[in-house]
Amino acid sequence: MYHSLGQIPLRDRLGIALHASDGSVISRRLSTPGSPNDGRSPSYKMKARTMTAFSANLNKVALLRNTRDNGLPDVCRFSRLCVASGAAGITVHPRPDERHTRPSDVHELRQLTRQLRVEFNIEGYPTDDFLSLVYTVRPEQCTLVPDAPNQRTSDHGWDVVAQADLLKRVVPPLRAAGIRVSIFMDPTPEAMSLVPATGAHRIELYTEPYARDFPTARRDAALAQYAATAQAAQQVGLGVNAGHDLNLDNLGPFLRAVPHVEEVSIGHALIADALELGMSEAVRRYVALCQTH
Repeated sequence: MYHSLGQIPLRDRLGIALHASDGSVISRRLSTPGSPNDGRSPSYKMKARTMTAFSANLNKVALLRNTRDNGLPDVCRFSRLCVASGAAGITVHPRPDERHTRPSDVHELRQLTRQLRVEFNIEGYPTDDFLSLVYTVRPEQCTLVPDAPNQRTSDHGWDVVAQADLLKRVVPPLRAAGIRVSIFMDPTPEAMSLVPATGAHRIELYTEPYARDFPTARRDAALAQYAATAQAAQQVGLGVNAGHDLNLDNLGPFLRAVPHVEEVSIGHALIADALELGMSEAVRRYVALCQTH
């Protein structure tokens, strides 16, 4: 392992992810496709502040495209815009009904993210079809969510007791394929000690409850709950991602309160902001929040 930036060949310094000897992140661009950082660092208390990566979820771009047959807006074009504006990765959630992202999008985005040398994150419930798609394209990260096939959007995390057998069956083969695995979790500190048994590298904190409480007197209590959950996860060696209903107003306070968030993936609010600001400016604002908190 390289222990200083000077030891790393110049060709490997350009637009890639570098990690110091303690696991802290120097840069968030991807190193080599198929060899993700596994999200486990035994020294969270010692490491420098984590630089949070911003991953642009483009499901809503695909949703709009699917209302016509002319291919507009182009998901790959918007992916390029996001990356050019500072996004460290692209996220999609291909659902069984193909209401937004389709398998063909996943294949095209896999090629594009490799070309752009950024992370590709695929979310979904681990059906046989979903897992087959993931194994075929080999994203850097697969985020498993406990969604029913007809669910409108993700609205709860995994029950790592009741659903332990399923997770223990599907996570290890994903790891063996070189894919970092994150599982969607509610902000429940006491559940974090059960996650390592599934084999997951990271959790993704389901943040809709925080977003709902943000404009109310419950904000501080919600932030304390998320901070405690993140700390509990990190104490057992898990990396922490976050996502769902984060936006330009509530993201900064969340990152200030919750320690060492590795990555946030944001889609719905990103597209809402892009309608007003333009996609490039919206991405730049999210990236700036990730870099300054």
